[in-house]
Amino acid sequence: MRSHQTVLLACAVLGALAMAAPARAQSSVSVNGMLDLGLYRGFDGVTQIGTVQRSNLAISGVEDLGGGVKAVFRLSTRFEMDTGASEGAGYKPFWHDESTIGLKGAWGTVRAGRAMTAMWANDWKFDPWCNYNRIASPAWQHWHYLTPSDPFANNGTAEYGRLNNGVFYDSPTVGDFTVRLSGTPERDPRGATRPVSAVLEYGQGAWAGMAAYERNSIGDKDYFAAGKYSFGDAAIMAAYDDSRELATNGRSRAYTVSASYKMDQRVTLKTGYSLQRLNGVDNRYLSFGADYALSRRSTLYFSVGHQHTTSTGFGMAHIF
Repeated sequence: MRSHQTVLLACAVLGALAMAAPARAQSSVSVNGMLDLGLYRGFDGVTQIGTVQRSNLAISGVEDLGGGVKAVFRLSTRFEMDTGASEGAGYKPFWHDESTIGLKGAWGTVRAGRAMTAMWANDWKFDPWCNYNRIASPAWQHWHYLTPSDPFANNGTAEYGRLNNGVFYDSPTVGDFTVRLSGTPERDPRGATRPVSAVLEYGQGAWAGMAAYERNSIGDKDYFAAGKYSFGDAAIMAAYDDSRELATNGRSRAYTVSASYKMDQRVTLKTGYSLQRLNGVDNRYLSFGADYALSRRSTLYFSVGHQHTTSTGFGMAHIF
């Protein structure tokens, strides 16, 4: 009996391997991410070692299904380099950053799961720090201030950026324009409506632009527009964000201008200014940064930001 079971097991394993071999020849899985750690003094005056720019680990894959169609997936988690703990451990899911599966073809890409909304997934292109630096990024400080993308995504607490149970679509680029959409067919009983996010993106040579609208499940709304012009080793960016909270009639309007300049193959300078009008009160934010590329993957950086108080920090980031 034991011998018969062994033969059946061997046959099953060989059969699985035989079926998997062609798939492996037409599919690929990659592991990548970013490691970041710095020493910084926060706006609260506390000096600490920690993540200035988010660290993440991602597993992604693609399989060619034939006929110009591919299956895609992505799993990504974010973590704190100074402690090794998952970001938001205890209330955020392990695959906090993204967990999606979908199809890609000439008609675009459709994914489902948890991921950044259309607006949040693309606004980084108009900020020198890619909305990824807690000290220097005007986007991090002022954009989408009153409108969490999913008010209940993290075990009942708000998520700024991502949507649970979502469907995400990116169109092919037609005439220099790309449409990006996200939403969910589900209605959270704690909310009043289904969330939706829509982006129209433009790119032609030195010019780039984006217009976006987003509404979350409790009726908060965000209107966003941005533009970028690149010339030589420099780029200038401008953005406007209008964030409105339904429950309180709160409103945050942010006017942002920023620039970057690549001095040589190693040094890049960045600066930004943002004026936020939050419920009638003006908040100004000024920042500066410098990156020094040790290689194509490793960078040393210095960041400073000022809003009422000053925050400074320096650190190292490695992309793999």
